[in-house]
Amino acid sequence: MHSGILMLILGTLLLLSGCASTGRDVNLASPKIDRVSPEQLARLISPPVAKLTLDDLVRLTKEGNSAEQIIAQIKTTDSMYDLTPSQSVDLSHKGVDSKVLDYIHESRESAVRNQLADEINRRETQKQAEVARLKNRLWQQQRYSDPFCRGYYGFTPYGYGGYGRHFGSRFGLGLGIGRPLGCW
Repeated sequence: MHSGILMLILGTLLLLSGCASTGRDVNLASPKIDRVSPEQLARLISPPVAKLTLDDLVRLTKEGNSAEQIIAQIKTTDSMYDLTPSQSVDLSHKGVDSKVLDYIHESRESAVRNQLADEINRRETQKQAEVARLKNRLWQQQRYSDPFCRGYYGFTPYGYGGYGRHFGSRFGLGLGIGRPLGCW
């Protein structure tokens, strides 16, 4: 009686110790993350082009133009600025409205984000194409070596045979209707 209970307890402990494992192999390497180097980042992000110079912004402010008018001129000239913090402070001291400075920073940040997103999408598309190519190659190898997908010596177990897609009956078992999954 006691030996039955002892065996039950030992069996339960053995079962629980198997469930306590994490299922993670400690020898597995962490996945590789493609990082963008500073050189690649410099190539990805187009340099800002300021058709309306910083001196023009100060001049427009002193002429009495509103912040909305100056922002509209920045948009129409398609000017882009990459201001340092000290340049922003200097422009603020010269009277340029904070709305204009905010627009300059937000538009540059948005352009950088969009360029990075385009690069990420391009890389992801390349990786998906590579994965699809590798899956296709693996499928072709499986199809070539699997006897149920490609018949040996003219004997095809599913009624269709050989190399490529041949429609019509061949030597073999079945009528060629039930093709195995993963073949063809």
